Amino acid sequence: MPSLRVLGHAFRAWRRNKTWAKHEPETPYIADLLSGAPVCLHVGASDGRHSYVMTQVAPKARIWAFEPSAFAFEVLRTCMAWHGLTKQVTPIHAAVADKPGELLLVTPKKTSGRMGRAYAYVAETRPNGAARPDLEDTGMEVQPTPVVTLDAFCAERGVERVDFIRMDIEGAELKALTGALTILDRDRPHVLLEIHPDMLQARFGASGEAVLELFRTLGYRMFALNGDRLEERTTLVEGLPWKDYFFIHPTRAARLPDGVFKARMAA
Repeated sequence: MPSLRVLGHAFRAWRRNKTWAKHEPETPYIADLLSGAPVCLHVGASDGRHSYVMTQVAPKARIWAFEPSAFAFEVLRTCMAWHGLTKQVTPIHAAVADKPGELLLVTPKKTSGRMGRAYAYVAETRPNGAARPDLEDTGMEVQPTPVVTLDAFCAERGVERVDFIRMDIEGAELKALTGALTILDRDRPHVLLEIHPDMLQARFGASGEAVLELFRTLGYRMFALNGDRLEERTTLVEGLPWKDYFFIHPTRAARLPDGVFKARMAA
């Protein structure tokens, strides 16, 4: 039986899903990417709000949802069960990186005293000083978490095609994408990726530019919201600690549902 805290967080997510409340501005555009019976990977799934959206815009979608936090994993599993989505959404208690094994999940404690679960990230060792360079915090919680690569996971589970990846993992983007190069090269899935330049540099020895170069090498085009307008970009938006970007491969353009992405890719 889930704890009262888990039930409380799951109920809040369930209620927001049912009323379509407090979604990120990029969320409505998922409908312009998914149709039919897509296979989706939700990396950094948290309470599963994007997983829920995928099932609503593509009711035959099959989703693997990866969440490293033991607490958030229970919230995810509970919320998806309440929505009746256990056949479509499979929660996986694991972080995603460039090699399998185990890492530490670092969760900052906010100045309010609450845990900043949305800001948790993986690390090889407990950080000295502040949990994150881009936030004020009053401490941290550290717990071990299993780690998988997307390439190995899909090979082991017999996932032969991936159509869409949603990834929000607080700076570990390049590590996770490096562990998914076979999928990216084979399937050219659509990707909705939150990029964290400061965390990439400070905690992972990487950069936002290195993430973009990976997609450029594979031939992807990049889009981002500017206000309420979707625009194509070749660089990251400057001055932001994090932002969501869509990556679409030209070879998948003809199979896109009618909508803004199909129109932009044809331009």
